[in-house]
Amino acid sequence: MVSDEQRRVLDPERDAAALKALTHPLRIRLLGLLRQDGPATASELAVRTGESSASTSYHLRVLAKYAFVAEAEHRDGRERRWRAVHAATSWSGAAMGASPASRAYVGMSRRAQIEHLEASLVRHEADVDAGRLGQEWVGPSGISDLLPRLTPESLTELWEALHRKLDELTTRDAADPRAAQVVLLTAGLPLAPHESGARQDDGEGGS
Repeated sequence: MVSDEQRRVLDPERDAAALKALTHPLRIRLLGLLRQDGPATASELAVRTGESSASTSYHLRVLAKYAFVAEAEHRDGRERRWRAVHAATSWSGAAMGASPASRAYVGMSRRAQIEHLEASLVRHEADVDAGRLGQEWVGPSGISDLLPRLTPESLTELWEALHRKLDELTTRDAADPRAAQVVLLTAGLPLAPHESGARQDDGEGGS
C-alpha cells in the first residue's frame, strides 16, 4: 500500500498548473512507466512508448518542472536518468468535480488507467506463456466485472475496507521473496437509471 509520504495529493485550485501539465496522454504514460519500472532515460522511455527521444525528453522536463519526476542517480555521464518523485497521485473526488478543467483531468486519468490495464493484461499473458511467471500465479490472477447496488455510504465503506486490507497484506508480504508486483485496478462508477423507453440491454456485466 502507498504511504502518505509516497503519495502526492493534488488540489484543483492550488495545483491548477500541475494538473494542466498532466493533461497530456504521453506525460501520464511516462510517469506511469517510471513508477512501475523504476528510473529510466528519455531514450529508454522513447523505445517503450514508440516516441522520439526528443519528445520524451521534453515531456519529462515538463513533469520535472511540476515536481512529478526528478533526476535519478546516473549510471554514467552520458544521459540523464529520471525517477518518479511519488509512488501515486491522488485527489479529493468532490474537490476535483468542482470545475470542468479538473473533471477533464480525472476523466483522462481514468482512461489512462484503463489503457494501463489492457497493456498489463497483454504483459501478464506473455509472462505466463514464456514461463517468466510460475503456474502458482495462474489461479489467483483474474479480472472481475460486478454490478452491485450500493448507497454512497456503502461505496465509501467498501473503498476504505479495501485500502485497509491491502495495507495489511502488503505489509505482511513486504519481506517475502515470492511477492511480485501486481496490477490491481479497481473501479466504483455509479450509473444513473436508464430513461424511460431507452434500451435496457447495454452495459450489463458478469463474473
